[in-house]
Amino acid sequence: MIIERQQYIDKLMNARGNGLIKVVTGIRRCGKSFLLNTLFIEKLKQDGVQSQDIFFVNMDNLKSRKLRNPEILLDTVETFCSTSKNIHYVIIDEVQLVEDFTELLNSLLHIPNVDVYVTGSNSRFLSTDIATEFRGRSFEIHLWPLSFAEYVSATEGSIDEAWDYYLHYGGLPALVSIGVADREEYLKQLTVTVYLRDIIERYNVENTSELRELTRVLASSIGSLTNATSLANTFKSKKKITLSDNTITKYLKYLEEAFLIERCLRYDIRGKQYIGAQSKYYFQDVGLRNALLSFRQSDRGSIMENIIYNELRSRGFSIDVGNVTIRPQGAPRQTLEIDFVANKGSRKYYIQSAYQMLSDDKTAQEKRSLLHVNDSFRKIILTAGYHAPSHDEDGITTIGIYQFLTDANSIDQ
Repeated sequence: MIIERQQYIDKLMNARGNGLIKVVTGIRRCGKSFLLNTLFIEKLKQDGVQSQDIFFVNMDNLKSRKLRNPEILLDTVETFCSTSKNIHYVIIDEVQLVEDFTELLNSLLHIPNVDVYVTGSNSRFLSTDIATEFRGRSFEIHLWPLSFAEYVSATEGSIDEAWDYYLHYGGLPALVSIGVADREEYLKQLTVTVYLRDIIERYNVENTSELRELTRVLASSIGSLTNATSLANTFKSKKKITLSDNTITKYLKYLEEAFLIERCLRYDIRGKQYIGAQSKYYFQDVGLRNALLSFRQSDRGSIMENIIYNELRSRGFSIDVGNVTIRPQGAPRQTLEIDFVANKGSRKYYIQSAYQMLSDDKTAQEKRSLLHVNDSFRKIILTAGYHAPSHDEDGITTIGIYQFLTDANSIDQ
């Protein structure tokens, strides 16, 4: 089954001819190659581009071995583009296998009728390479694993069944065609043989067991505030392992650069400034998070919060953890938290993730921080299951997670 990843195709089509290298990034196995090799090429043809104007090469193919030499590849592309004055679309999959690939890509930009698209993965092609090596000559399109809406479109059964599977296995595209009995083992193997190995190879990590243990600690505490110091204390008190703050900070950076996790900063809403002491970390795929814990920790509330974070990020929002300080009369100052402050251009949303609100007290608890934000931006509570958007007398909107994930416009209804 082909899953039409329309938002990414739209981004690629909108970036056509912008004079930059289009770099598709994302966690390994999230579908980068399929996006360019199949979906994008098909879209180009539908848009009138002729096959003879599309140059595609997969560097992971043995037949492409000669083209891994940058001079041979550059000559090949120049010859290809000399056949006509038409724009020629050059698509290079697994470009990191080309020797001196950054020099090659910068050289391709000097060909007047070329439009370049690349994917890359493993330890030689992570996020920092794009920012530092291409020197402002690249346009990055970050590809996330399948969203829940994309996952639903590729599966049969009820939406409740799809939600249970998505909470447990996440959204790596290959899972759609893998039997349920084999999914856990597939994800467990990926975490060790692909994701962590890439980091270990790239940075020559010697304390591999400590790195793996750190990823498990992060996986068990998604949605919780933490920092290098508190993590070091956790290792010392519970794991009987001594790791310095500096080492943990480095490991966290490695995990972020490999797209395994993202850091979410705290933001003082009233003071309009960032609070640097602690942050939250979310996994770019909850299935990998669960695999790191051998599928033994299934806190559905925390996993739903992680899924909401990923959905907002894939829709192009920047996300902060919101803090609101209040001073109740006759009581000490208190700091209330809003799970997500989502910003995109002039749009802003304050969002709470509440898996269940089965009592008035729980509802009041979830609303409390939102009620202390004195601006006109929309305030939203997301709950499990089906719940059409509804608005209360305080101006707070409650939406079910199914509506939010399958209808991008639901937060504006």
